Amino acid sequence: MSDPVAGTTTTGVTPGGATSADTERPGIIDAKPVRHPGRWVALAVILVLIGMLVSSFLTNERWNFPKALEIMQQTPVLEGLWKGTIIGTVGSMVIGIVGGIIIAVLRLSQNPILRGVSFVYTWFFRGIPRLVLLAMIGSGLGFLYNKIDFGVPFGQQVASFMGLSSNFTFFTLNVNQFSSTLIAGIIGLGLSEAAYMAEIARAGILSVDKGQAEAAAALGMDRGKAMRRIVLPQAMRVIVPPTGNETIAMVKDTSLLSAIPVITELFYQTSAIGTRTLLIMPAFVAVTAWYLIVGSVLMVGQYFLEKRFGRGFGTPSNKRFARPAGAGGA
Repeated sequence: MSDPVAGTTTTGVTPGGATSADTERPGIIDAKPVRHPGRWVALAVILVLIGMLVSSFLTNERWNFPKALEIMQQTPVLEGLWKGTIIGTVGSMVIGIVGGIIIAVLRLSQNPILRGVSFVYTWFFRGIPRLVLLAMIGSGLGFLYNKIDFGVPFGQQVASFMGLSSNFTFFTLNVNQFSSTLIAGIIGLGLSEAAYMAEIARAGILSVDKGQAEAAAALGMDRGKAMRRIVLPQAMRVIVPPTGNETIAMVKDTSLLSAIPVITELFYQTSAIGTRTLLIMPAFVAVTAWYLIVGSVLMVGQYFLEKRFGRGFGTPSNKRFARPAGAGGA
């Protein structure tokens, strides 16, 4: 019963001596957890498959893990790992990230010409397989051009018209020699990666609230400074995870440098050793192990980068908003 004056609630007593609140309470609920037999079946299947895999590794001598470990330590393989894979990945990603950010900014420009140029760039390089692109650079570029002169357009005609001996050429590039180098492969992979990074950067920039750019403009910042200091640092939270994935993918795509052809590359060297010694499977195990090692290191670096740029976003920790001891609540 409720007392309208005091605002309190009283409990009535039944003739048997029990309160009405006691009679309204449910009994003890004997709840039993829901059984999931499918989980145990899946676990058993997984354990059986893992056991079969381990048994294959231990009992099949054709894996030849000692020989694979020996191949991993050979000088040509280490040189291919360092030059072709690591340097190739770093150089390609630098070109891809810088070029991707520039193209993303052009895609978001108010100038229709800049938007059109950036769209055509992404359309072209996203539509060509990287193997085909590298093969064209390694074989077709030298067929089209023996050399490329960098200078004033129509410099020879202008110099002839003005009666000058110079043709306004700054330097000449021997395409036949350049197209088979590691630098040509890095440029090819970087140009292809820039098309993908442009979409990643554009998604990150669009994830930042427009009010941030408007506030920066109100403080007197031009668009370039606002992009560098306000928008891009906040967009990194969205850009970093897919960029990490692209970097790991680029480690594997450096194996395509053999289309240039670049012989100082990890997969090319291990394949050559396997073909020469007839140890095909140990060579594949060696190159797989190196790719897993490099990919694992990059995954750790990606984790810490995501943690750094993700500070202040997402659900706050429970400890920060924990209820003080002794505090009541509904």
